[in-house]
Amino acid sequence: MFSRLSYKKQQTILIVLFLLIPLALLFVFSYLPLANMLRYSVNEWNGYSKTMKYVGIKNYVELFTRPELFSVFKVSLYYFGGSIVQIVLALYFAVILSDKIKGKNFFKGVLFFPYLMNGVAISFIFLYFFRPDGTLDSFLRLIGAEGLIQTWLRNPHIINYSLAGVSVWRYMGYAFVLFMGAIQSITSEFYEAAEIDGANKWQQFRYIIFPSILKIVELNMILAISGSISVFEIPYVMTRGGNGSMTFVIQTVDMAFKNQKFGLASAMATVLLVIVIIITLIQKGLFKDKEEAI
Repeated sequence: MFSRLSYKKQQTILIVLFLLIPLALLFVFSYLPLANMLRYSVNEWNGYSKTMKYVGIKNYVELFTRPELFSVFKVSLYYFGGSIVQIVLALYFAVILSDKIKGKNFFKGVLFFPYLMNGVAISFIFLYFFRPDGTLDSFLRLIGAEGLIQTWLRNPHIINYSLAGVSVWRYMGYAFVLFMGAIQSITSEFYEAAEIDGANKWQQFRYIIFPSILKIVELNMILAISGSISVFEIPYVMTRGGNGSMTFVIQTVDMAFKNQKFGLASAMATVLLVIVIIITLIQKGLFKDKEEAI
């Protein structure tokens, strides 16, 4: 029966069959949890009771009338600043290692390795790195810079710089790989023509490399903003949000599992999702204008 169908219908059926499992997984692990989160956000629920009390938009009203719940977003600025440093460093190393350099494969591995590590393991490593008389303090004493020694994770004025630095170290490899792949996809004919015209390395980067990888820059910027807003793993494991390192996601988790207010926590997660979507759309519009200008 299947063989009697036209080629176009057979092709359509095969495409649907191949997409069936991925779409089912997407529905089960993405859209269904999202629907449940929206349902919880309009209910009052402690997380384990069999019944939920419908409260409408009460959770959202409480969220927007408690400014202390949004004040933690200022911590995201540290991570956003770190993300900018991360992107600049990743692009710098990608441009350098895309050239013919001895041992460049070794350096590629060194840069990408931190991203392969588990985030919890990295957090514990840096707990020992930053603790008093730990690795960082020992290194500063070794080079005679005792005056720079700080209580890195106890001082509220520098704790977020320390945590943002850990985030840069971990995620720079991912941005580096994206940039590296985009740069290597540029045809060599452009470089040959630029060298014939006498263009130096900076001019090649400005007029050939950067315009060609603008989409990847856009992607990394979107990941940087969304990641800085929704940062969780590193500050949660290292400080539990203490000493001024509380983030919106840690606050949401505490609201759900410590205060047992799953409805309010779901409303907070929904608002965070909307914020990320809005920022992403604005950013895509800005980059679209930039591409049209180029």
